[in-house]
Amino acid sequence: MVITFVLPGWSIHKPIGGFKVVYEYANRLAERGHEINVVHPLLLFSDEARLKQKMKKCALQMAKHFLRRDKVKWFKVSSKVNILIAPSLREENIPKGDVIIATAWQTAEWVNRYNQDKGEKFYLIQHYENWSGSEERVKATWKMPLKKIVIARWLVEKAKELGEQVVAYIPNGLDFEQFHITQPIEKRNPKRIGMLYHKYDWKGSQDGIEALEMARSEFTDLQAVFFSVYKPDPEVPSWVDFYKNPSRSKIVDIYNSCAIFISPSWYEGWSLPPAEAMACGCALVTTDSLGVREYALHEKTALISEPKNPEKLSHNIIRMLRDNDLRISLAESGHKFIKNFTWEKAVNEFEKVLLNQK
Repeated sequence: MVITFVLPGWSIHKPIGGFKVVYEYANRLAERGHEINVVHPLLLFSDEARLKQKMKKCALQMAKHFLRRDKVKWFKVSSKVNILIAPSLREENIPKGDVIIATAWQTAEWVNRYNQDKGEKFYLIQHYENWSGSEERVKATWKMPLKKIVIARWLVEKAKELGEQVVAYIPNGLDFEQFHITQPIEKRNPKRIGMLYHKYDWKGSQDGIEALEMARSEFTDLQAVFFSVYKPDPEVPSWVDFYKNPSRSKIVDIYNSCAIFISPSWYEGWSLPPAEAMACGCALVTTDSLGVREYALHEKTALISEPKNPEKLSHNIIRMLRDNDLRISLAESGHKFIKNFTWEKAVNEFEKVLLNQK
């Protein structure tokens, strides 16, 4: 099959979770003999394209000159995958194929309008994206006659709430060759805690910092390490180790240096960093951000508290700091449970859905 994924932009240096999922599918489907295109528009909306015609032409020429597969620095895209840079998502910029897959609400608006020669139309839904667009426009894309694949059970329920059906629920996988234990769980510094730092409010980084500060008032030797695509704002305490744009191997080292990983998000589609941390042997302390429900089971694989409540998040961190046996038990059970989420399983199901729905 000729399969085209349509992304809502492009990023050479900064990791983006939704893009990562698409690249994983692209690589693995290409290995199975499918012809894979991944389209990255320079501009998303047609009004922008009209207003910025000269800028568009200049940017396109720069992209053609500078962007190569190996210039997606943060992820290794297979040489078998066709990386396409388009000035916009107008139909003439999209290749013909058997299947075309929207990957965000902005791209769903475009894919819905394409002729059938672009392929059977699917919508890979990774979140309810009202944080990046108006509620009305996001909801409208769920109502479009695109075949919907969702990555989490809460998104299945969201579709039902909107009176829509999905053709498949396929949770994300993890690359266990990359994310694995290198430092024994029981031998880690039990007071070293990791967190992804983000500038979006709904990622809850400020809540995470407040919770850690509360825990540190009791455990003065508490250590924390953050990683991020952003530079740290003044809100990040000076006692936190901070890594900006670490390599994939460095991220694995960071996870393995920590006994505990915290995820303070308000809501997530299917959060990758907590799952990666579990695969690397961290005990997870998380908020109930919906997407973590796939693998975070309270008192079994993680400790969970309500979002937007640093005090309760801190309470669970302190529980873990006080009880090393609890920390080790949850880390071990979490590591075992997360092994259920393989890319092999996800791609098998994804490929079957595309073949059966054509």
